[in-house]
Amino acid sequence: MTIKQAEFSRSSGNVSQCPDDNLPEFAFIGRSNVGKSSLINALVNNKNLCKTSSTPGKTRLINHFLINKEWYIVDLPGYGFAKVPQSERNKIERMISSYIINRKQLRKLFILLDSRHEMMKIDSIFIDNVLDLNLPVAFVLTKCDKLSNAAVDSSVASFRKSLKRLFNGRGDTSGPIQPEIIPTSAERKSGIDILLNSIETALKTD
Repeated sequence: MTIKQAEFSRSSGNVSQCPDDNLPEFAFIGRSNVGKSSLINALVNNKNLCKTSSTPGKTRLINHFLINKEWYIVDLPGYGFAKVPQSERNKIERMISSYIINRKQLRKLFILLDSRHEMMKIDSIFIDNVLDLNLPVAFVLTKCDKLSNAAVDSSVASFRKSLKRLFNGRGDTSGPIQPEIIPTSAERKSGIDILLNSIETALKTD
């Protein structure tokens, strides 16, 4: 897949304000400061499409980006720590939950995890709740350029082990669960082709 055009569509404070054109959507979410905006910029080859910030909790709205005039990348607010009042944090959490549960256009949810650290409790809780919804998900390891190749392999193995524990006992499976894990680096643009292939496959299975 080649992304020829990527443009900002709109920011929404609630699901009812999201686009109503029924185009497929691929949402990206992760802990605050996991490198979500940088990865989206690398994905569309435009370093200025998503505003990046070193301050956790920068994204507080649902941001839609129209890709090739055919589908959307959706930048969701990060879960977890953010320098905002508790009331605002609760509002953001309700908005995220409402989008994931109710958005019929959502084809796949990409959950971003920092490759440099083991899975945190807040990640496990979020993933566990998402798996209850039986949504198509993939797990994207970010900032792999900060690690050696051997360390990336070790990180993938560690996350796979943790994810298998969360998947265990869910659904009707005839064999071992193999969570989709995509190691990436926004800096080096590694893993971008695999990420695009994942989106393309989901589009073709419609």
